[in-house]
Amino acid sequence: MASRESKIYHVTVLGSVVNILLVIVKLAFGILGRSAAMIADAVHSLSDLITDVIVIVFVKLSNKPQDNDHDYGHGKYETLATAFIGLALFAVSVMILYGGAEKIVASFRGEKLPEPGMIALIAALLSVIFKEWCYRFTAKVGRETNSQAVVANAWHHRSDAFSSMGTALGIGGAIFLGERWTVLDPIAAVVVSFFIIKTSLSLMKQASDELLEKSLPDTVESKIKQIAESVPGVSGIHNVRTRRIGNRISIEMHLRLPGDLTLYEAHRRGTDIEHRLRQYYGAGTYINLHIEPLKVNGQYVEPQKQQPL
Repeated sequence: MASRESKIYHVTVLGSVVNILLVIVKLAFGILGRSAAMIADAVHSLSDLITDVIVIVFVKLSNKPQDNDHDYGHGKYETLATAFIGLALFAVSVMILYGGAEKIVASFRGEKLPEPGMIALIAALLSVIFKEWCYRFTAKVGRETNSQAVVANAWHHRSDAFSSMGTALGIGGAIFLGERWTVLDPIAAVVVSFFIIKTSLSLMKQASDELLEKSLPDTVESKIKQIAESVPGVSGIHNVRTRRIGNRISIEMHLRLPGDLTLYEAHRRGTDIEHRLRQYYGAGTYINLHIEPLKVNGQYVEPQKQQPL
């Protein structure tokens, strides 16, 4: 079975090859077809190529084992990759928005916009097909490897598909509706830019939440408690702290066991909890348990006053 890093590398390289071909085709067809939206789309595909390189480099770094200076490994590199992808998307969307808005204003001032050619429409339709295909296989690998960076890169592919879809509509409208409607080409670019901005902000929020060590959702923490409480004698789970570290999660919590258990038995049950949690959340899950005796009315119960479980 291919390793996690190998799967990510192969899917990202495949996406890079598609992006290189699309940059060349879109740029050439955009210039030949006199389409501002298609040229902007080519720039978007170029940003996809850059993020492919970021994913390959940062995922390789994130897979480095923990060392003396990084007790929790290097998983945050994947988070940084997600943040960079979000920033790249945002920058591209602002460029597309500005360029499209500039041409729309020029059109309303009476300036004649170049009418896009059929060749630009063909390029846009090809881009939609290939980029949606890239999204699907990249997202599949991202879910299989539990890699946020790869999933983010998949959404970068889909944003390019959306961009090309809007471009195709604008170019098609400008071609088939006549010269008066050439403004549809830059309008399509502006509309698409807003979709890309939305995606970029979502990716940056996800990355910032992880970098600021936001807790995992309540549903996840409830499941963690449920798994721990499935071990006999466990009760009073509190001080639960969770966070995501790259493709892994970290769990810290306090729990109570009967005070008359031997140290060996308490350790065995703690180990059982760790095993069940790692079985559910992955072998690389970081777990830190603090075990306490039972507590009644705010006081710890002495061993001789407890009923053994």
